Amino acid sequence: MIARSANIYEVSTTSASGNGAPLGLGAAPGTPPILRIEDLSIGFGGREVVHGIGFEIAAGQTLGVVGESGSGKSVTALAVLRLLPVETSVTGRVLFRSEPTSQTRDVGHPAAVDLLALPQREMRLRRGSDVAMVFQEPMTALNPVMRVGAQIAEAVRAHQPGLSAKAVDQLVLDAMREVALPEPERRARDYPHQFSGGQMQRILIAMAIVNRPRLLIADEPTTALDVTVQAQILALLKELRQKHGLSMLFISHDLAVVAEACDQPGDRVAVMQQGRIVEQASTEELFARPQHTYTRRLLASAPTMTSDRTRPLAWLAKEG
Repeated sequence: MIARSANIYEVSTTSASGNGAPLGLGAAPGTPPILRIEDLSIGFGGREVVHGIGFEIAAGQTLGVVGESGSGKSVTALAVLRLLPVETSVTGRVLFRSEPTSQTRDVGHPAAVDLLALPQREMRLRRGSDVAMVFQEPMTALNPVMRVGAQIAEAVRAHQPGLSAKAVDQLVLDAMREVALPEPERRARDYPHQFSGGQMQRILIAMAIVNRPRLLIADEPTTALDVTVQAQILALLKELRQKHGLSMLFISHDLAVVAEACDQPGDRVAVMQQGRIVEQASTEELFARPQHTYTRRLLASAPTMTSDRTRPLAWLAKEG
């Protein structure tokens, strides 16, 4: 957890379970990662904006991707789910392992599939069931003229078409309870505008987890929320992660949020700048001993209890 009594970027190595086990390493040693990105490049209109990046996420692990706006974080997440416009150029491999196995030691094993090479129909089946996404802005991600219960139910029916109406309704209510939405039986009939910003984000999380995916992509899930609600959403994501063994790709421009989201042993952080990953390390190592100049400047630009308040943040970043 974050040691808030000192610098906000001091991360301890104590497991939240209390037994010292690395919760981020959900798989046995030697087990291949659940997601592996290889040489991923993305271009728009002949201009490349993401340049041959690569990273891995193990079972039960969270990888935080941090960087300034325009660095390529969200575009990378959308490429994993193939949600970019059809005219977008995407090359490389996105290897995903949908079923856990202890027998394979090679990510090239048939259990790993390249999401970029799948037919559209098969990709639609995996999107929302194996890999789900919590989008940045709930007001645009939710349908304003559709009841929230119906929107969660739509996600269930898309991947579990054989369920009865009663079973679907039960899954919807269970998902709403899991994300701590009050009075789910009544609120399921409400529309998005009848919820607060934090509650709408919880609805998006309910939609994402209702089909029990193995990998959750959270794209700036706390950006539009005040700090109190931010803390609640981060706590909820960590609770769901431990309860369901979720792996997570967590995207944010906020270093303090990334430190909080990636606070378990085994978690890692990747720093993006201008479409490239310039540094990647364990959370503890990156915040304690940043190696790249850009990473050091990002850390220096964030005010702390010991910051010189007589100096502008731009000066701190330059000096960092």
